[in-house]
Formats: sequence, structure tokens, C-alpha cells
Amino acid sequence: MATTLAPALLLKTTSLDHLTRGMFDETFAGIYQPNWFDLALTIPYFALVGFLAIYGFHRYLVIWRYWRRRKEVLATPPGRLDELPRVTIQLPLYNERYVVGRLLEAVTRISYPRGLLQIQVLDDSTDETHPHTERLVGEYRSRGFPIEYHHRTHREGFKAGALAEGLKKATGELIAIFDADFTPPQDFLERTVHFFADPQVGCVQTRWTYTNRDYSVLTEVQAILLDGHFVLEHTARCGSGLFFNFNGTGGVMRRRMIEDAGGWEHDTLTEDSDLSYRAQLKGWKFAYVPTLECPSELPVETYSFQVQQSRWAKGLTQCAMKLLPRILRAPVPFRQKLEAFFHLTPNITYPIMIVVAALMLPVMIVRFYVGWFQMLLLDMPLVILTFISIIAFYVLSQRELQPNGGWKRAILLMPILVAAGVALTVVNARAVMEALLRIPSAFVRTAKYAISGNQPMRVERAKYRRKSGWLPYVELGFGCYFLAMVAYCIDTYNFLALPFLLMFVGGYFWAGATTLYDEYRDRLRRERERAVSIEAAE
Repeated sequence: MATTLAPALLLKTTSLDHLTRGMFDETFAGIYQPNWFDLALTIPYFALVGFLAIYGFHRYLVIWRYWRRRKEVLATPPGRLDELPRVTIQLPLYNERYVVGRLLEAVTRISYPRGLLQIQVLDDSTDETHPHTERLVGEYRSRGFPIEYHHRTHREGFKAGALAEGLKKATGELIAIFDADFTPPQDFLERTVHFFADPQVGCVQTRWTYTNRDYSVLTEVQAILLDGHFVLEHTARCGSGLFFNFNGTGGVMRRRMIEDAGGWEHDTLTEDSDLSYRAQLKGWKFAYVPTLECPSELPVETYSFQVQQSRWAKGLTQCAMKLLPRILRAPVPFRQKLEAFFHLTPNITYPIMIVVAALMLPVMIVRFYVGWFQMLLLDMPLVILTFISIIAFYVLSQRELQPNGGWKRAILLMPILVAAGVALTVVNARAVMEALLRIPSAFVRTAKYAISGNQPMRVERAKYRRKSGWLPYVELGFGCYFLAMVAYCIDTYNFLALPFLLMFVGGYFWAGATTLYDEYRDRLRRERERAVSIEAAE
């Protein structure tokens, strides 16, 4: 998302004299002629920006497909099963001490005949989550719930490995999966299982919502970003008969489909997308139910947000490398292949954006004397394809969710949303390069704390935070670089570029500073706890 702002930075204003000269004296014959050095900078720059603009154009295509096909996505199943099937609910966990109780409470409230239900708690935890969860499961089992506890002493295959192990002992024809921070509604199975009356349907995905959407501006912006995926992308793809993915949680899968597709594989960090494409290439249909909301929890810290997004970026790039050759050779319509390409490859724009950012200042310098005609001819179309498509995409998703007027706040949040996207460029570029270079990495969980509304996070729960390492310092360095561009634009009267540049400055400084501040507070907390324990011992 943030990778599409670069063209806007080349728009410029100058002194009144230069503006007048550009408007009235510039002719085709008098257009600025760059030298070889200028071309050596501007040609690669605009080639990369043009590549980014293709993804901006695809965003408009998604909007168009959404408007054409949104009514073809069914809120209710077209038929009903004569007999309810057996269902296994799988709950994969790893060190989820603070949310597991809420998860078990929600799952045990789901309306479904107990004789047809099996609940598997698949716990890979290595901390106190293990005994705590085992005790909770025992309490629910003593109350008559068909719930089982399975604990692995290793994390082979991570989440995919846990799901595969659970599948061996599963008794259900259908497999529902919920991550630890989800709280499925009571009627979840009643509203999903009947989609499987169609024997070709292999998966039903529901729409995520967020219990802590209003916790902070960060969580509100994350919700808007995810709404764009669940409201527009999923609806457009499903309604158009294109491939789309199970999101790993908040959905139900047919066991026979999982097995037919080759089962869970853990050679990517997004095992859900991997299985989804393998299954659809086998001819299975996926159904999307946007009217069924499945609440979840968003990360409340900048670095946790970045970790989650980088895992998805790396995993989807791994899926692209693994599956695109197979997809392109498959006997499926070209439009399905093309959409699969755009779905699996958008994160390649992050390392490209790093290169574009490095070139941005020298390109601005060599193009100082470019007139308005050339900018309108070259820069403006790129701005429309890139930056304006971001606003249209995410504002429309909010307009569809909040037609009573609440969507207007999204317009005010657009600069912050862009800044949040900027905050992902460094960490996601690293993730994509690791995927391209086939550098393995562990499945890094996103810490959740059972936070809803705007309640504060209890201090002791911060132990699940991960160290950010060098990342915030690099981000602060990028912030300084763009701050230098701001100074250059002020010096050259290039005021029109300032709003765009300031979003980059704000995004990088926000990402680096908030991460370092959170870690500083954690360090002070640990030092206070250590001092208290020493005093108690004395």
C-alpha cells in the first residue's frame, strides 16, 4: 500500500516567476531535455514506479469487480443438508495464556448437537499456558462438553503441523478452525454447515471483525486495512468465480478437501493460502459469507503489528514461488491465473519501494526544472493510479460497512493509514527478500492480551512482546532521509510535495519511536521488579 506514493512526490510548485514561465512559455520544442546522467536516474525510477502503478490499477479492478458481483455472494446457503454432519473444531494454541479462556468460553457456546461435535485444543505451548489450558479443558469436559486436550512437546510444522496432527484424530467430516484470539458467535456452525450441501464446496470463510477496533488509532487503522481485504477483495473474487483464500481461522473446511489437496504443508508461513490454492486447483469451490462476523483481536503495539504483517508478506511470497508455476500451467481460465498472480505477489512492491525511496531525492533534484506540462503528462496519471486508488479502495470498504455516515471518519484517517503502510516497508521488504532467497524462519506468533474496547493493557502481559532489534533504528534513519527531502522541498518552494513527504516522515518516525518507547517501558518495568525482589530478599 505505502509503496504507491512515490509519483506524487515529483509534483512541485515553484516561485511565481517559474510557475508563470512554465505555464505560458513552455512549448513542445522548449520542453526540458535531460542529459545522460538525468536519464540514468529517471528511467529506472519511473520504470519501478510504473510497475507499482500496475498494482494500483489492479486495486481499481477489484473495486469494479466488487460493484458488479457483490450481490452474487450469498448471505445464506442455497440449499440445506438433510442430515447435520459431524464437525471437529480445532483450536491451535501457542503461549496464549491471556486469551485461551475467552476462546474456550465462546467455542463451548456454539449451538450444535453435542453428539455431532468434537472440540480439539491443539496446544504447543511452552509456558504456563499449558497447565492452565489443560485445567480449563478438564473443567469443560467434566461439564459434558466433547472437548479434548492435545499437547505437543515440539513445534514441528508450527500451526500447520499442529492442525495435521489433530486431523489424524479428528472425527468430523467438517473442520472448523479458530485462532486463540477469536470469539466465534453462537450461531457460527448453524450459518455455515449448510453451504456444504453443495458437494463441490470445500471451504466456507467468514468475515473478521475486531473486539478492540477502538482501542487506539493503530488498531482502528489496522481494522480499515483488513476491511479492505474482507469487504472488497474477498467479495470481488468470490462473486467473480476467482480463486481466493481461506484465512486460517474463522472458517470451516471439508476434511475430504484437505486430504484431496495433499493435506497441511508447512514449507510456507501462510499454510492457509497454500492449502487454499492447492484445493481450488483440484476443482473445489470456496464460499464467502461476509454477513457472518467472527470477532478477533488486533495487535495493540506497532512492532506486533509489523511482525504479523511481515509474516503474512513472507508467507504469501513463499506461496507465490511455490504455486505460481503450477497455477500458470493449470487448465483454468486466464482471468483466474491473472488474479492469482496479483493476489500472491503484491508484497514484491516493498523491496521495490526501498529502491524508489533511495532514488527519490536525486530524481527530485535532477527534475527541478521540469515544467507543468511534463508533470501533467507523466506524473499525474501515476498519482491517480497509485495514491488515489488507496483512498478510493479503503474509503469504499468503510462506506459499505457503515452506510449511515460513520464511514466519513475513514477519510480523516487516510493520512494515518498511509503512514501505517509506510511503517511496514522496511520489515516487509526484509520478509520478502528472505522469501525470495529461501531463507527459513520460524512461525512468529502475534501476542494477544484479551483486550477489548479501549481498556488499558495490564503491565504483566507485556512479557509476550518480542525484541525489535535493529529495525526501529533503520526506520528512524529513513525518517531522517525523508526529513531531508522536506527541507529540500521547502528550500526550492516545492510545497505541493510536502503533504506526501510528511506522511513518509510520520510513518517512519512513528514506527521507530513507538517501538523503542514500548521497549524502554518494558525495561523500566523489569528493573523495578528486580529492585522489589532484591528488597524483599533482604
